Amino acid sequence: MKLLALMKKEFLRFFGDPKLIVTMLLPGILIYLIYTVMGSAIFGPEEAYDFKVYVSERSAAETAIVQTAEANGWSVDFLEQGELTVEEMRDKVQAGEADALIVYPENFDETLSAGGSFSGPLTIVYNSAETRSLRFYTVADAVLSAWARPFALAASDLGAEGGSAQIMAGMLPFLIVVFVFSSCMSVTLESVAGEKERGTLATILVTSASRVDIALGKILPLACVSLIGAASSFLGVAFSLPTLMGVSLEVAVAGLGAAEFFLIFLLIVSVVPLIVAAIATVSTLSRSVKEASGYTSVIMILVMVLSVVASFVPGIGNWVVAVPVLNAVAAMQGVLTGAAQVWMCLTAVALNLVYTALLVFLISRLLSSERVMFGT
Repeated sequence: MKLLALMKKEFLRFFGDPKLIVTMLLPGILIYLIYTVMGSAIFGPEEAYDFKVYVSERSAAETAIVQTAEANGWSVDFLEQGELTVEEMRDKVQAGEADALIVYPENFDETLSAGGSFSGPLTIVYNSAETRSLRFYTVADAVLSAWARPFALAASDLGAEGGSAQIMAGMLPFLIVVFVFSSCMSVTLESVAGEKERGTLATILVTSASRVDIALGKILPLACVSLIGAASSFLGVAFSLPTLMGVSLEVAVAGLGAAEFFLIFLLIVSVVPLIVAAIATVSTLSRSVKEASGYTSVIMILVMVLSVVASFVPGIGNWVVAVPVLNAVAAMQGVLTGAAQVWMCLTAVALNLVYTALLVFLISRLLSSERVMFGT
């Protein structure tokens, strides 16, 4: 009962201040606006595209691609391999004479119908430096990912290293984490340090409530409140994807799928209580809100650096799953680029929750320290 009373107190503090509620909703709005502008700038005005695409062999998959393209007001002209080699067709895509090349595994349709194993991945070759090519890749990747999931789908970007798609996939997790951190900071910063200044924390500490109850009474409500900001960020991502990818909402959703959206949301949710617990720990160690604000700014810079490292530095191994926050950013980037590893996503979620529990325990120990609480 004491825990419930402490939680109720924190909820009333939040919902009694409309400005804090607005702060929770801002991340999603900002993500939506930023990525809508970016998508519009990258893809420019809508055009009636007539895509020229080479294929290594004819397949029933082309019908699904054509139907999706026509739904967007575009057309697709599939060019057969003829006497050209795969490398020669790649060169034509590189030179801009074709928009893309689809290389099917040998006997693709027959193997798919029979439920057998494929000799290799289905590869889409495109050039991210060309808007037309990038737009076709977005459509083809979305359609083929949803059309027949048993086969492996690979992408080969002939554009400059770090093309538009990779840059967007790298920046999105970074922005999500930064905005979520800002939301958590706005409601958590004075959770302990503010009560120290007002003298109300001493009153709570002399009650019969255990230090663990007090710590949980802070973290659980603040994490629940901060989830509003997390949900806002998730919705901002979901609604900005069509413009960001340059396709219709149906294609954007098909490209990721419900499982991928769920993984992104799960990763965001796992980061929220961890960030809240980290800021609450700093607030507990600080003697004033001003001091806590200074320390938290350092943590925010560290989080931003970790997010940038995970998003833009190539060659990061699976060890990243053990690093808090950075693991969620790397996993989200994998989901957005179509290289998601479910084990990595779930492990990142589990470890972030473990780290949160450890910080809650640390806060409860700090609350028992008279030197930390009263500076004696």
